[in-house]
Amino acid sequence: MPVIKAVEVSNLRKSFGPLLVLDDISFSIDEGEVISVIGPSGSGKSTLARCLCELEAIDSGEIHFFGERFDGSRHSNSQSARIVGMIFQQFNLYPHLTVLENLTLSPINILGMRKEEAVKDAIDLLERVGLQDKVKARPRQLSGGQQQRVAIARALAMKPVYCSLMNLPARLTLNWLEKCLKLSRRLRIQE
Repeated sequence: MPVIKAVEVSNLRKSFGPLLVLDDISFSIDEGEVISVIGPSGSGKSTLARCLCELEAIDSGEIHFFGERFDGSRHSNSQSARIVGMIFQQFNLYPHLTVLENLTLSPINILGMRKEEAVKDAIDLLERVGLQDKVKARPRQLSGGQQQRVAIARALAMKPVYCSLMNLPARLTLNWLEKCLKLSRRLRIQE
């Protein structure tokens, strides 16, 4: 019986007009494995992550999560969000919302979670990333490192199987990254 990979990408191709960005990309990831995609600016790292999250349509190839094909328009946003959480390079926090509102917006509107449950989960995540005192703060009131931790907590609030962390900034120390990886694993075990 063949072992099903957690993530398997085969012959992925993506272009923007005449610019070929990803050409015949293939790889697999085992469950629990942590990988890094490293390359110079403009080499397609962010495009690859966006394709995995279905934020970009691929031209050809296949993307499978645990044996199920996940490229194209077969899945709803809520199904895709449950598989891959994306932590954007620029954080993409909503500036007009509080930290708590940033963490609860998608679980309520995309996953259909009850507000009380979403708030409870968000507060728990903020405690785990050391930002429980920032519940009512707006993003502009946070340091860059605090904004990054809110973005990580927001991605984890969707309870995805995997998280894609775009361009790890220097302000997020390896110690915090390790804590976030452990937190993500604990959340999966709790479910």
